[in-house]
Amino acid sequence: MSNSGVHPGSLISVTSLSVDEVQRILKLAGELEKEAPARRVQRLFKRRVALLFYESSTRTRTSFELAAKALGADTTLVSDKSSSIEKGESLKDTGLTLRALGAECIILRSPYSGAPYLLARATGLPVLNAGDGMHEHPSQALLDLRTILARLKKTGPVGPNTLKGVTVTICGDIFHSRVARSNALLLPRLGARVVLCGPPPLLPETAARIGPGIEIERDFDRALDQSQIVMMLRIQAERLAGLSLDLDEYKARYQANAERIAAHAPKAVVMHPGPIIRGMEITSEVADGPQSAIEEQVANGVPVRMALVARALSAKTKDLGGKERRR
Repeated sequence: MSNSGVHPGSLISVTSLSVDEVQRILKLAGELEKEAPARRVQRLFKRRVALLFYESSTRTRTSFELAAKALGADTTLVSDKSSSIEKGESLKDTGLTLRALGAECIILRSPYSGAPYLLARATGLPVLNAGDGMHEHPSQALLDLRTILARLKKTGPVGPNTLKGVTVTICGDIFHSRVARSNALLLPRLGARVVLCGPPPLLPETAARIGPGIEIERDFDRALDQSQIVMMLRIQAERLAGLSLDLDEYKARYQANAERIAAHAPKAVVMHPGPIIRGMEITSEVADGPQSAIEEQVANGVPVRMALVARALSAKTKDLGGKERRR
């Protein structure tokens, strides 16, 4: 998706980020995480950030809100259940209203693919995509990358070969997953091999066309045998639109349970973007086990999203290094 006419602080898709920009975001996330709170809160003191959420969210919404407040920004949450959106107000008019009220950045979650791009074009504000339909979830891919790098003890600068030799299996409802798409677009650019795994209704053959470095493997055990990272996804029942699945068969073939992980991926890092449906795509033994990095993923959401909010507003304040930027 082209970012023509979009504020440079926006993040609509991971494809808009160069590898160098990914490195700068991760570096800033680390700096902000370590910075003294009293100093950090001055970075965006009293700047105004609006969270516009048309879908329910726990991890993404809360971590973006905590991230903005940790930088000193004022935040306001607008949901479709408690605003004029419920009366039929358009995305454009809601965005223009938020801008008129002083919002300087909008964080948007929408059930419609492409909505963040339209909002960015309509308002001229930096827009951060917090998940749009079946399109992308770029901040999740960045925090997943930070988690992977930490677990694999890769501490150097991120580059095209950082994940060379690393196989990442993403298993589950690939078709409906914006998380899977963003990870599949980002990780191969750093050298990773991405294997998508799931039954045909949830993983069409066309998914391999997402980008280079992506393969499809229907046999989960065979995928696990090759993997250093295993990312599980829930079945998105709210998006299935009448598609019927034999859930018992699905669990038998694709569930990450203790026996399967021990037999085929005893050293692999297990991840999940949440929400977890325990007993479906993953068992409690695996989700809570020593190989699980699920809580680390959640924790990494705050520093990564601090970096993204700071980046979004940097054109009007300071650049990522903290120096005044000429406009």
